[in-house]
Amino acid sequence: MVDQTSKTDTEWMIQFTQGDDSAFTQLMEQNFSRVISTIQRFVHNQQDAEDLAQEVFLRVYNAREKYTPDASFHTWLYRIITNLCLNYIRDQKRKKARPLRDKNSSSPEMSLKDSTQETPSRMLSRQEICNEVKEALISLPENQRMAVILAKYENLSYEEIAHIMKTSVQAVKSLLNRAKMNLKEELLKKIRSKSDLLYFMQ
Repeated sequence: MVDQTSKTDTEWMIQFTQGDDSAFTQLMEQNFSRVISTIQRFVHNQQDAEDLAQEVFLRVYNAREKYTPDASFHTWLYRIITNLCLNYIRDQKRKKARPLRDKNSSSPEMSLKDSTQETPSRMLSRQEICNEVKEALISLPENQRMAVILAKYENLSYEEIAHIMKTSVQAVKSLLNRAKMNLKEELLKKIRSKSDLLYFMQ
């Protein structure tokens, strides 16, 4: 008797493509939290992240006949995740064209007002630094952002990233180098801006 607990996700996926729906349940249970975590690198709204995670597995279910075992399940899954997230980001950019905000929604002006009520030491907290990095990451072009997330947060190899992004290993390396330079430039701007604000608060 085969030990079901020792199966890899790729083996579960193959079993699912052969008509075993219980294998799909197993894939969801083993990967849902990972999918949520990955999506949150792209999407910072918790409810939207959960909705997208559900959509990811719906696409896995509907595309099961297209899956081929020459690629690992995780590589195939990451491609679905990144495509969905990039579509989400594009939609959000279009929605931001609205000129007015709801009075109860947060805005950059409100955030700045709140932040000026905090002490300088609080403003330079570790959490804020993390938020600054996230904002800088969001500012990157889509392909650079995807490459950084897959490389630095998901720890995928150049080869895996190239397969997901349908490009060459050299192109992935080039994207990461450009992203590194752009992130450095963006973070330096934020540091200078923060320093100016702290100066006037003293």
